[in-house]
Amino acid sequence: MKHRRLIVIAALVMAALALAGCAPLPKPSVTAEPAATVSLMPAETLPLVPSASAAPVPDAAAPKYVFLFIGDGMSLAQINAAQYFSGSDKSGDIRPGRFNFTQFPVTAIVDTYNETSAIPDSASSGTAIACGVRTKTGMLGLTADGKSAPSVAELAHAAGKKVGIVSSVTLNNATPAAFYAHTGSRTDYAEIARQMADSGFEYFGGGGIYTRSENDNISKDYKLFEDAGYAIADTRAEIEALGSGSGKVYAVSPTLAKLGALPFAIDAKEGDVTLADFVSAGIRVLDGEDGFFLMCEGGKIDWSCHANDAATTVQEVLAFADAVQVAVDFASAHPDETLIVVTADHETGGMSVGYAATAYATEMGLLKHQKVSYSLFKDIAAGMLKENPEMTLDGMMPVIGQYFGLYPKSDASKAKSKALVLSSREYGLIEEAFAATKGGSAGDEWTDLLYGSYDPLTVTLTRILGNKAGVGWTTYAHTGLPVPVYAMGAGAEHFCGFYHNTELFGRLVQALGLEADSQRAAS
Repeated sequence: MKHRRLIVIAALVMAALALAGCAPLPKPSVTAEPAATVSLMPAETLPLVPSASAAPVPDAAAPKYVFLFIGDGMSLAQINAAQYFSGSDKSGDIRPGRFNFTQFPVTAIVDTYNETSAIPDSASSGTAIACGVRTKTGMLGLTADGKSAPSVAELAHAAGKKVGIVSSVTLNNATPAAFYAHTGSRTDYAEIARQMADSGFEYFGGGGIYTRSENDNISKDYKLFEDAGYAIADTRAEIEALGSGSGKVYAVSPTLAKLGALPFAIDAKEGDVTLADFVSAGIRVLDGEDGFFLMCEGGKIDWSCHANDAATTVQEVLAFADAVQVAVDFASAHPDETLIVVTADHETGGMSVGYAATAYATEMGLLKHQKVSYSLFKDIAAGMLKENPEMTLDGMMPVIGQYFGLYPKSDASKAKSKALVLSSREYGLIEEAFAATKGGSAGDEWTDLLYGSYDPLTVTLTRILGNKAGVGWTTYAHTGLPVPVYAMGAGAEHFCGFYHNTELFGRLVQALGLEADSQRAAS
């Protein structure tokens, strides 16, 4: 009896602590900074991050402006690596750079499993967030049994809010499409584009339209959107001129990289339109009396993680944080009317801050020696081999040193750090990969395990540099890891807790004061 009484008391204490941790918060005083100038604070002086209640707050006014940021493929390892990259992880000087969204006062963790797998794809996880239903891999905006489920963006639009969708990848890709499309296959690109044009959403911004045609996989013809009443803005001048009188707009990056996406941040040139620029343009187009809902995806975090490219990944997280900063700046002018939620759809790559060969040591600064993305280096190397098919690894090594900072022991004096000198084992891995690149990947099981679907030489170089920095990878695909949620502003208290990502839909709907059917697939 005594033990039972102690258990009951302990349970009551734990419940009280949980409730206290999820109590409604005062307005957060987030002094977030751009990712390029993130604050470097000793861990002992960092502000505490309180949690907040997910219970309704009847007297709280619904936010007029709602931003939802989705870092595709981004979980805690990607964020943490980028924070050390922008700060310091040197022994005796551990000072992670704190991003704007990691300082938000409300945090949560969400599971990401879908109806068929513990490891989701972007279509099913995007649908979970956008529509609140757990569906099958590859399905968009549909329940697992094929019924259409309206998205939070569609509900907000029906309620009178303007809606914007922004992505660093193509706008008919899975994550952005989850907010306006309803189809059984994420690869039905033409139908998804048609539904995009038919959505009536006031603003689309970022990448192009993927077509999957043999000769040209990027559509240069936007007649579909023009016929639906959209103005096409595809120069920097046109995008900068966008405003509240622009009507419905599809703003397309003047510089489209492979597959119709924005260039990777590490490859971007001065003057390129950034993800942050597209968010800024969206605010100008959407701002009005009834407010807006804007979803922004950092889609190329996922792409760089698929390729196990740590240097490109941390730069993509930095660019994503820059886009969030635009919303934070807007919120500072509308503190009682703005809600910002930052999350991810799933984790990609099985990234870890920690690698077997470096044990307890990391050195994220080594990633700064990589000058281009895996995608651009692949093209550089392919061009060299096309020009000189007989090229040896000795002929390629100066270029590897130029773009990755890696040198063999014979050229150790050229390396800017002892850590960048290749061990015999690492050089052997590069030799094998170079031979595989020259010979063409056979696609056997062992080759697939080593290189995935990527160029063997390039992915070997990105992995070696990442490993030297203390970054490990487990896969070229997604994982089933949970992902974080960060929230600030009006209605942020709804997002505290540990729950399935389908609940993000309900919490957004609740925060917005909208109504949705009760037939949502709970976790």
